Amino acid sequence: MLVTVLSFLLTLGVLVVVHEWGHFRVARACGVKVLRFSVGFGRVLWRRQRDPGSTEFVVCALPLGGYVRMLDEREGEVAPTLREQAFNRKPLAARAAIVVAGPLANLLLAVLLYAAASLIGIVEPKAVLSTPAPASLMQAAGLQGGDWVRAWSSDGQAWEDVQSMTDLRWQMTRAVLRGEDLELMVSDRDGRGRRSVRLPLARLATQEVDASTLKAIGLTPAFSEPVLGEIKAGGAAAAAGLRKGDRVLAIDGAPVADAYSVRERILDSVREGRAAVQHWRIERAGQPLELTVQPRVIEEGGRAIGRIEAYVGAAPQTVTVRQDPLPALAEGARRTWEVSTMTLRMLGRMVIGQASIRNLSGPLTIADVAGQSVQQGLSYYLSFLALVSVSLGVLNLLPLPMLDGGHLMYYAFEAVTGRPVSELWLARLQRGGIALLLMMMSVALFNDVARLLGLH
Repeated sequence: MLVTVLSFLLTLGVLVVVHEWGHFRVARACGVKVLRFSVGFGRVLWRRQRDPGSTEFVVCALPLGGYVRMLDEREGEVAPTLREQAFNRKPLAARAAIVVAGPLANLLLAVLLYAAASLIGIVEPKAVLSTPAPASLMQAAGLQGGDWVRAWSSDGQAWEDVQSMTDLRWQMTRAVLRGEDLELMVSDRDGRGRRSVRLPLARLATQEVDASTLKAIGLTPAFSEPVLGEIKAGGAAAAAGLRKGDRVLAIDGAPVADAYSVRERILDSVREGRAAVQHWRIERAGQPLELTVQPRVIEEGGRAIGRIEAYVGAAPQTVTVRQDPLPALAEGARRTWEVSTMTLRMLGRMVIGQASIRNLSGPLTIADVAGQSVQQGLSYYLSFLALVSVSLGVLNLLPLPMLDGGHLMYYAFEAVTGRPVSELWLARLQRGGIALLLMMMSVALFNDVARLLGLH
């Protein structure tokens, strides 16, 4: 819990500082006097000011954001000698540059973070498939457990290497959201017998990628040997006589190819609220054994499923994805652009009802994922930080009052009409913007709680 909280605070702190630093630096470059640079809101916990006429830097109690307060005649009396340093006195282009600098700083940070993660290297599961889900596109295409996906193509002509299972999942997600098919070059686990397989992903005609979409595609976790790990004392596996290191060969006479198949057979053992007795054939120390296993029934997400209270599956094969400096920087820019455009498309689809608002996440989800990524290693945390930085940059550019994009919208009106938005309309738009943001925050928080309770 402590790791999660500290990771969350570090994530917010870095992103807020970078965002506000963008506003701060461009404001100073444009000759605007900055009165305060604040990280957080509310009661001041820490304060530093070099002299009475310089910028005041503060850290406040509520860490959910920050702000840069600039000299502005609309917010109070300004001494005649300082009027040329007031924000409202600056040309339209300068004001727009100051506003857009915050989101652009977040996007630039994302490029650098993705590049740093690529330079350090990320250990990821190798793109070796488990048995595809039944009645899925991958099963229909003839893909099998143990197939190694080596490359992908959108047209069957230009091919790009698949670096890991994470990369494969990302390429499938992009293809689904674009409504495109995907061509895969696969071989066996040893790299022999290459063949091309086409996945008709456009046939799904969906506007979001969730668990049901992945099931329809057939993409399952990376290949893992059907070997048992830790056995919980007093659990169903222990009661059946199973031991750590046992290799599962068959369940109820049907051979199993990988750990995913074993887990699915256990989960699906429940019928009408009761778990059926299963007959397992295993290998222990080179000798075959026959055992009877009675899974236990538990409730998860409103569904009765079977559990044997043992870890099923050996650690999957992994690869270290690492790049040299220039390719890493190019990869950072490419990934930032792709995540930005994907975020905008998803938001647009939520607005017109083509995607579920369940995709909105809030601070609880961010905190949870931040804690998990820190525990996985520096590269994972940097990639997560980059993802949130992109989201913050893109969201702030939306043309909504109270956001940077809303101010840019006002300036666009001023550029076209030659006059600023009236005070009356500014007040109305601000009230509407606050209401909209509160609604979005409420939905995101509800989604967070629902995910924690297993309702989503």
